[in-house]
Amino acid sequence: MISSSLRALRSGAASRLTAPRASTSSLVAPASRTYATVAEDVPAPPKSLFEQKVDMSVVEKGKGYYINYKKMADNLEIVRSRLNRPLTLSEKIVYGHLDDPHGQDISRGNSYLKLRPDRVACQDATAQMALLQFMSAGLPEVAVPTTVHCDHLIEAQIGGAKDLARAKEINKEVYDFLATCTAKYGIGFWQPGSGIIHQILLENYAFPGGMMIGTDSHTPNAGGLGMIACGVGGADAVDVMADIPWELKCPKVVGVELKGKLSGWTAPKDIILKVAGELTVKGGTGAIIEYKGPGVESLSATGMGTICNMGAEIGATTSVFPFNDKMAAYLEATKRGDIAKLAKGFQSYLLPDQGAEYDRHIEINLSDLEPHINGPFTPDLATPLSKFAEAVKKNDWPAELKVGLIGSCTNSSYEDMSRSASIADEALKHGLKVKSKFTITPGSEQIRATIERDGQMETLSEAGGVVLANACGPCIGQWDRTDVKKGEKNSIITSYNRNFTGRNDANPATHAFVASPDLVTAMVFAGSLTFNPLTDSLKGADGKEFKFSDPAGIELPASGYDPGEQTFSAPPDSMDERAEIKVAIAPDSDRLQFLAPFKAWDGKNPTNCPVLIKAVGKCTTDHISAGGPWLKYRGHLENISNNCLIGAINAENEKANEVYNQMTGEFGAVPATGAHYRDNGRPWVVIGDHNYGEGSSREHAALEPRFLGATAIITRSFARIHETNCKKQGLLPLTFKNDADYDKVQPRSQVDLEGVTEFAPGSEVTMVCKDLEGKEYARIPLVHSFNEGQIAWHRAGSALNLMAQKARERAAKA
Repeated sequence: MISSSLRALRSGAASRLTAPRASTSSLVAPASRTYATVAEDVPAPPKSLFEQKVDMSVVEKGKGYYINYKKMADNLEIVRSRLNRPLTLSEKIVYGHLDDPHGQDISRGNSYLKLRPDRVACQDATAQMALLQFMSAGLPEVAVPTTVHCDHLIEAQIGGAKDLARAKEINKEVYDFLATCTAKYGIGFWQPGSGIIHQILLENYAFPGGMMIGTDSHTPNAGGLGMIACGVGGADAVDVMADIPWELKCPKVVGVELKGKLSGWTAPKDIILKVAGELTVKGGTGAIIEYKGPGVESLSATGMGTICNMGAEIGATTSVFPFNDKMAAYLEATKRGDIAKLAKGFQSYLLPDQGAEYDRHIEINLSDLEPHINGPFTPDLATPLSKFAEAVKKNDWPAELKVGLIGSCTNSSYEDMSRSASIADEALKHGLKVKSKFTITPGSEQIRATIERDGQMETLSEAGGVVLANACGPCIGQWDRTDVKKGEKNSIITSYNRNFTGRNDANPATHAFVASPDLVTAMVFAGSLTFNPLTDSLKGADGKEFKFSDPAGIELPASGYDPGEQTFSAPPDSMDERAEIKVAIAPDSDRLQFLAPFKAWDGKNPTNCPVLIKAVGKCTTDHISAGGPWLKYRGHLENISNNCLIGAINAENEKANEVYNQMTGEFGAVPATGAHYRDNGRPWVVIGDHNYGEGSSREHAALEPRFLGATAIITRSFARIHETNCKKQGLLPLTFKNDADYDKVQPRSQVDLEGVTEFAPGSEVTMVCKDLEGKEYARIPLVHSFNEGQIAWHRAGSALNLMAQKARERAAKA
C-alpha cells in the first residue's frame, strides 16, 4: 500500500525509476491523466494575467493587498536560469518569494533563504508576546497584511454560548489589549467566537501560490489551498511585520504520490495518519511534504487542509497540494471566484515540473488504504483499524471509551460535520444515542451557522452530542473535564491532531487516540475502543442488530455558506486615528507585561554552568511550557515562566518538576531552581533528548528558559521551530556531534562551553563536563546550525535587541 525510497525520485514519468517491489502492481492503482498533474499538462499563463489586480482577501478588499503572481513568475525565471533543472511545486512557491533571487544561495537542506511572505497570522495566545515585541520595535504599522484570531483562551466547560460568554469576561483585559493593539498598528482582529485561526484563514485568506507564516504550528492547514504556510515563533512574525525578510533553512522536499481513490470509511485524515506512522514525529523535519498524483482528485479542498494541518506532527516545515478544480470550487463557494479564475490561468506555476526531484518519495494507493487510529501519547503510533482492537487488548489500553471529540482546526469542515451527522442519523433511526460523552467543535462561526441552518448540528445534538464554542477548546487543553479524576486511567478518541501526554485534559493517565471524525462518531455509539464499524454490529432499540452504512458527506453546502454573526474588526484606515489609540495594558496586570530587553552576550565563554535538568525522552513544547490553565499568562513573561520545564522528565529521578539545586543541595521545582541560579549569577544549561521542542510553535518555550537564566540548550536533535525560537531569544541551541554523548552527561554536572568566543558558521563548541567538585570527566564536541546573521542575534542578546539596535543606528544617521 505504501512504499518509500530514500534516494531522490522524480515526478511524472520519471517516477517509474522506483526500484522493483514485491506485488507493486497489485498495490498501486493505474495512473489517471484526467486532470493536470505536472506543469507541462497546462498552458503557460498569458501576459495579460499579470496585469490583473485581484485582492488577496475579500475581507481586505480595496486595501491594495493584491496577489502578486508576476513577482513570483519573475523570481522563478531568475531561479530557473541559475539552477537549470525542473522544480517541485513547493520550490516554485518558496523560491518565488525570495527576497533576492539573483544572489540567494539555494541548496536544499543547507542554505538559509531570505523570504518575503504575503501575510502573517497570529492566534491570541501567541499574539500577545508577538505584539509586545512588535511594540518595542517602535514602528507605526505592520508592513504586510496581518491578522489576530481569538481562539485559544476559551475553555470548554458547559457548551458553546455559555463558555464563550465566560471566556469574554475572564479574558477581558487580554481581549482589550489585542483589540487596541491591532487597531493601532493596522492589524485585522477576529473576535472571540469567530472560530479557530486555521479555519478562518482557509475561508478568507489562503490562496494558491501564496506564502504565509503564522504563530501556530498548524498554520500549514492552508496548504489545502495550495499555499506555503508555515508555523513560526512570534519573533519570526515580528520580523515580517517589521519588513525584515523571513529566514528559513532551504527545505528538502518529500514527495507523496497519491493513486487510486478514497471510499467508504477511509477519510483524508487516514492519509496523514498513515504518513505519520511512516515518517514518525521527526521524519519530516527540515522538509516540505508535497502531495501529488491522480489520487489528489478524490480529495476535497478541506480534506487536503486536514492532511496539511497534521503534517506538523511529523515535524514538516509545511505541506502543500497542487492547485486543482476542488480548490477552485472551494474558493468559489467562499466568494473568491476571482482568485480561482486567476489561479487557473497561473496553474503551470502551481504544479510540479515534469521530472522534478524529491529527496524522498512515498506512494499511497488510496483504494487500498484502510482507516487508522494513532496513539496513545504520540501522534505517530499508527495502527490500522483492522488491527486496533487487538492492539487495545495486547497493550492493556482502557477499552471503555469515555469521551469522543470531533471538530478542531484539523477536522471541522462542512464535509466532516455532514459525514458525522450521517452516522449519527443512522444511529438515531435505530433508536440509539451515544454511550460515551460526545463533543462537537465547529471550526468557525461560518461552519457553526451553516450546520445549524442545514440540520447537522441538530442531528448531532439529538444523538447526545454537546456543541462547544467555535474555538480550540480541548484540543489544546482548554477543557474543564470532570468525568474522571486526575491520575485515573481512561481512554478518549478525537479527530484532533496532537495527543501528547496530558495535552487534552492535563491528566497524564488519559490515553488519547486520534482518528477521523467518522470513526470517532461511530465509536461513541458503541462506547468502546474495540468497535470496528466496518465489521461489527450494534443492537438497536428494537433489539435487532445493524451495521453502519458507509458515511455520506457533502463537500460544499448546496445553499452556500451562512456567515453567521459578524466577528471581524478592521483597523481604522486613518493613520492619525490609529496614532491616537492607546494600547490597553494595566500597570498592575498579572496577565500582561511590557518586555524588558535581555542582556547582550558578555563576550566570554560560559563557565561553571549548572545542568538545570537532563530531560529524558519526549520533551515537547507542552513539556517545556504547558498550555491549559497557563494560557492566561501568555502575555506576562515573568508569570508564565513559573511553568518552565515542569513537564520534562528528569533523568536523575524520572520525576517531573523535581531537580537538584547544586547551590543549596536540595531538590526543588525547575523554574524556582533556574531562577535561583540566575539571581546568583550562574547561567545554566538544559540537556535534551531527540526532537527536543516538537509540537507547538509557542516561543514561550524559548523565552522562559532565557528569562530564567539559561545560556544554552544542548540536545540530540531539535524540532525546527523551537531551534529557531531559541536562536531568536539569544540562547545557544547546540547538538551533540556524537549522538551517544548524551549518555555521558551526568545530571549533577556543571559545564564550560569552549569555543563560543570563536563562534562561527560550521564551528564546534566543546562542552567540558565537571562533577560538583569541579573535576573534569568528559569533553564533548557540540555542533550548531547558526549562520552569521543568527550569531549576531546571540551577541546582541536577542533578535529583537539587534532590530532595535539597528533602528537606533538608522535614526542617528537620519
